[in-house]
Amino acid sequence: MATKPDAAKSEADAPANKPAKSKKLLLMVGVVFLVLALAGGGAWFFIAKKNAAEGGAEEAVHAAPKGPPTFLPLDNMVVNLADPGGEKVAQIGITLELSDAHATEKVKMYLPSIRSGILLLISQRTSEELLLIEGKEKLAIDILLEASRPFDNADSGHAAKPAKETGKTKKKNADKNATDDNPVRGVHFSSFIVQ
Repeated sequence: MATKPDAAKSEADAPANKPAKSKKLLLMVGVVFLVLALAGGGAWFFIAKKNAAEGGAEEAVHAAPKGPPTFLPLDNMVVNLADPGGEKVAQIGITLELSDAHATEKVKMYLPSIRSGILLLISQRTSEELLLIEGKEKLAIDILLEASRPFDNADSGHAAKPAKETGKTKKKNADKNATDDNPVRGVHFSSFIVQ
């Protein structure tokens, strides 16, 4: 008979253990759900913020042209190229594309330093580079960056120092310069002779 009361005790203890285990399980499920909800909310916030920043950049690109561009032709430049022997010469006509007619005077104030920088850029090229379309495109990007330098730190009164950049970085910076308060929007070649 002693076994029957023990059986009654174990049956009485069993229901008491089940609610304690189910409370722990419910608490763990709640904590896991809360962690997942916070992680999902954080991910949504990060993605929404990133999309808003990209949308703002797209708006800036589309909002930048306020009217038809103005073109400022520079005098033709004749430059000795970096070929061995120094016998190769390039004669290049460059036209700067500006954001509007008011930008012409702003750019003309810096024209001597812009021309000097462009001449130095061209003199570092070889005839082989400039005869290829890729070389001309790279030169146009470099000229755009050079023509934009005086306006990078125009408020501080001095031009930005040139930085070593890769081709991808130069393209990104050229695209960025086209959306800033920089009046120079593009570079076009009106003539291109390599002899």
